[in-house]
Formats: sequence, structure tokens, C-alpha cells
Amino acid sequence: MTVRSIIVGLMALGLGACGQPDAPSQANQNGHTAPSAHTISINQKAAQVLKHLDPMDFTEAQKGFIARPNRLDILGPDGVSIYDQNAWDFIQGEAPDSVNPSLWRQEKLNNHYGLYKVRDSIYQLRGFDIANMTLIKGELGWVVVDPLGSKESARAAMAFAEQHLGKINISAIIFTHSHIDHFAGVQGITSVQEVKTKQIPIIAPQGFVEASTQENVMAGIAMRRRTDFAYGQLLAKDERGHVGLGLGKQNALGSLGIIPPTITVDHTHQSMQLDGIDFIFQYTPESEAPAELTFYLPQFKAFCGAELVSRNQHNVYTLRGAKVRDALAWSGFIDEALQIFGEADTFFASHHWPIWGQTRIHEFLKGQRDTYKYIHDQTLRMANAGLTPLEIADELTLPDSLANQAANRGYYGTVSHNSRAVYQAYFGWFDGNPANLNPLPPVQSGEHYVQALGGDENVMKLAQQAYDDGEYRWGATLLNHLVFAQPGHQGARNLLAKNYDQLGYQAESGPWRGIYLTGALELRHGYQTKETDLSTAKDLILHTPLSSLLNALEVNLNGPKAEDVSLNVQINFTDIQQKYDLWLENSVLHHTLLDKDSEAVTSNAQLDISYDLFINVILGKAKLKDLLFGDELSVSGSTLDLLRFFALLDKPSADFAIVEP
Repeated sequence: MTVRSIIVGLMALGLGACGQPDAPSQANQNGHTAPSAHTISINQKAAQVLKHLDPMDFTEAQKGFIARPNRLDILGPDGVSIYDQNAWDFIQGEAPDSVNPSLWRQEKLNNHYGLYKVRDSIYQLRGFDIANMTLIKGELGWVVVDPLGSKESARAAMAFAEQHLGKINISAIIFTHSHIDHFAGVQGITSVQEVKTKQIPIIAPQGFVEASTQENVMAGIAMRRRTDFAYGQLLAKDERGHVGLGLGKQNALGSLGIIPPTITVDHTHQSMQLDGIDFIFQYTPESEAPAELTFYLPQFKAFCGAELVSRNQHNVYTLRGAKVRDALAWSGFIDEALQIFGEADTFFASHHWPIWGQTRIHEFLKGQRDTYKYIHDQTLRMANAGLTPLEIADELTLPDSLANQAANRGYYGTVSHNSRAVYQAYFGWFDGNPANLNPLPPVQSGEHYVQALGGDENVMKLAQQAYDDGEYRWGATLLNHLVFAQPGHQGARNLLAKNYDQLGYQAESGPWRGIYLTGALELRHGYQTKETDLSTAKDLILHTPLSSLLNALEVNLNGPKAEDVSLNVQINFTDIQQKYDLWLENSVLHHTLLDKDSEAVTSNAQLDISYDLFINVILGKAKLKDLLFGDELSVSGSTLDLLRFFALLDKPSADFAIVEP
């Protein structure tokens, strides 16, 4: 503990109850204010948990280290940095007052990066992206597990590995699950043609292609905007900004690709030999991901837990937005892994650092298993006693036996939002209270609250008192109403931002910190989201099932504009020999695959186009109006109706407000 921390801590203890305002300090260049005396006191209390956490974590995080780049700054396709590992070099020593000490500890551990030897024949590249890439040496080449989340980061990681391990001839690839940070870099280390020519097996869990391409298609734009918050993408990397995500540092936001698997795993105990190495797979669908697997290497007594388990509590509900996961099934799969792979004396995974020794591995797996089951069971117990989601979230805590294990702490997921996810899975969004059945939307609600509280000046007085008392959640509630009622009220925006600063500084969860501090940033400077460049995802979208892509097209239909419009358009994809009928009625767009032998469907227009060119139109790389006068496509029927049809489709944009109307 620094001298400054001791002095300010004494101030907090002696004066906090008297409404002591911030410790004297100025905002930084991004406007983030200094940690208040209340926050400093809270973080000092939070530091007490550190004495219970196993210092062996630091030994294991460094074990097997071979080398790291002097500087790891990965450039994207436009030459702009997409991932700079060294930007977090400031995370050293004791936690500053503006970071929860427990999160600081986790991010010191996540700062270890480079090439590591897990054991003979097994190596990992850590810190080149949010996930790990694992290399397993076979008889003739290397099995690659999870080739990261962008082509650029995967290419950089593989190039560095070859500097120390020699030429890496890929003999097989394993995608452990369907989240983008574990497969989208594959075309940075190989190509579709090379996989075909060399007959490189690609192994993935059943349902992988559908899950990997669908999760971010229909709701992808809104999810991108929310990801900016949850992952702190817009924050500066410093003591009052981004320090990490708990699960890793941050995603490398480069270009994306995919290569469809050649072998699917669809049951537990499924065995196969890859390049002379025996693999025993566990199939774990609808756990951490819709499609997921783990595996065991009996000749090495090594268990790869994929992302079924990690060195932090994971998300039953992810704050970027995704379908709620099954906490009970998740716990069950961990127990199954413990039973069938219990002989393992080496553990490694898709994130974080390995564990060695059977006893330590068992302790870790049991803790992870029981964390998810405890949250599941206790949420339902409390719900059956009549508690609402917010009441459960505020009251539920892990028992000390689990909370004192760092791997179960809320560095990524939290008990608070995971308990609400369990509630949602069983009961949905409604808590049963009639007042919450059809509440007013934020702007109208804000206007009424401000009026009821005596106007904006009185709300500001109440909010300032809440801030001075360290009641930041209450202050945020009051000021959120005022900002939505009067978005131009600069005083309200500034004070709300200060509340979010303090809540962010106190957060043990990396995503919670990101959400609070990004909210503060946008209140001060307006929202900063860059226009989504979908062109970097073309190689991924090309492998999206066509029906799923058309589903995504349908959700972009502007229903009010389409009222009383009836249109029928056929699209003939000339290169893949598929023809679809798209029809509009009742302001709803439908599609169906036409059988080659079916009778002709009457349509307003027919478009003959290659699938590749169609993707370019969707991505905005080509404009349909311009193409009509060229030779790359043909139209029969009414060209005007075809243009009318596509004009009814909104172009989705992530450029929308979150912390204001």
C-alpha cells in the first residue's frame, strides 16, 4: 500500500460518513475523474480478498515461458494497429486507487504473453489476441487448436512460433467452439485451397458452422455497438480506462475468415487419431457456446478444457448480448469432464494459463462446476421464495469456499448478472410485478420523474448529495432520468459521468468496468462508434448458410415503409445453382428455396447474380443500381420493382445512442 493510499484511506474512514466529496485531483485527458474517497475505501476493503487467492497462479502463468516479441503491435488490413499488447505495460505493482485490486491482479496475470511450453509436444501462444492458440506436435506436423480471432493476429502468432519451433506444417486444425475469437483467424495460417490440396482435417463440434455464422448475423450490428461498451473498445488503456477483460486483454479487431470443418464431433467419448496423436473428445453443446467440445490426450495425460472452464467466472449471459446459456447443463459437463478425464495431470484451455498436477486440476474443475450450479440452484430457490431478479442479484453471493478461489471470481461474468440470466432462462423478462408489465419508455419515464421530483434543479441537488455520500448507484438512477428527459443538460451529463467513473473503478469485472467507463466517455464526448466495416468479414459471410443470410436480410425490412406493399422477387444465384423466392406481404418478408423442377413462380422481377457479387452488394462494396447497366448480373421483369424491393431494406448501423435518447 502506497503512502498516498494510506492517507486517502484515512480520509475515507474518518470523513466518508459526513458526505466528503472527491479527494483533490483533476480529471484526466479523457475526462475521467479521480477516484473518490468512497471508491478508495471500497477498493481497499476489496483488497482483503487477495490474501485468500493462491499465489501459485503467478508461478503457473510464467511456467514454460520460451520467448516474447520485444513489441507486439499487430496491424490490420488498413495498416492501423488492431492489437497492441504493450499498451498494458502500465499494469505493474500494486493496484492504483482507480482499479479494483482483484481485477488488477487478474490483469497482471493476463499480461504474460509470448510462446510457452505446456509440456513436451504441447505449446501455446498467449497474448496475441484475447484467446490462446495451441500447437500440438504430431508425427509429421502440428495440430493447431483455435487459430485466434483475426487473420492478422493468427498470422503474427504463427510467424513468431516458427522463429522458435521451426517451420510449422499444419497437419490438422481443431475449432473448440463457435465463438469468433477461436476460429476467425484460420485463413491467416492456411487457405481453403491448401486445406483441400493437402486434405488437412478440420475438426469442430456438431452445429459449428450454423452457430459460428449465425450468432452475429441477424443481431450483429446492435451486438457490435454493445460490444464497444462491454469490451471497452473505445477506452484509453490507462489506470482510469481499459485494463483488461478478465478473460484476456482485448479482441484483435482485424479481418475475419472461416474454413468449414471436415470432421464433426457429435458425442462424448468420440475418439480419433490426428497425426499419430490419440484424441478423446467431449461434446458439450449449449454450455459456454452453442457448439463446443473439449478433448483429452491420453498419451500426454493432458486435458484441453476449451472455454467450458477458464480462470475466471464466465458469462451465463454475456453483456454484449447473446442467448442465455444453460448454467445447469454447463455445470454437468464440467462434472462429466472431471469423471472421464480425471487422470489428467496437465490442463490447458482456450484462455489464460495452464494448471499442473492432478490435485490442483481437480480442485479447479470442482470449483468451476460448483460455481455455476450454486448460481443456478440458489437463483431458483430465491425465485421460488418470491424474490425478483434484481433482489436476487443484490443478495446472492458465492460461499467463501468458492469465492476464495480466483478462478471463480467475477472478472468476466458476475454472480449479479449471471443470476439474472438464470432467472431469465426460466421465467423470461417479466418479474411478475404489474408495474413492470408495461412501463413507460426511458424518455417519458424520465420526464415524469423529473417533474415529480420538483424539476431539474432539485434532481441535481438530490444527485449531488447521493454522489457526495458515495451512493453512486442511486445517483446514476436519478441522473439517468434527467439525461433522458433533458439530454442537453450538461450538468446532469457531467455528474452522471462522474458516477459511472466511480462505479467503473470499483468493478471487479472487466466488462462492467468497460460499460461504466464507456458510458462516462460518451456522456462527456458523445458516442464514438465507428461505422461498421463489414467488408473485413466477407470470407466469414461467404460461408454463412444462405438461408441464414436471407433471414438477416428479412430483419432489415422496414415494416412501416412496406405497409400495403406486395412484391415478389426471385434471386437466382448462378454460381451455386440455387434459386430463392422472396415475397412481401403484410409488411413481412419471407423466402423459400425453389426446387429446380417446380413450376415457375409469378414474380415482379427476377435477379440472376453470383453469390459472391450478392455478398458484395450486401456489404456495400457494390451498388445494385450501378450493376444494372453492366454485364455482371441480369434482370428480367420490372427493374423498377426490383429497386423498390431493395429500397425497403434498411442499412443497419451501429451509430445509435445508449446513455442518452
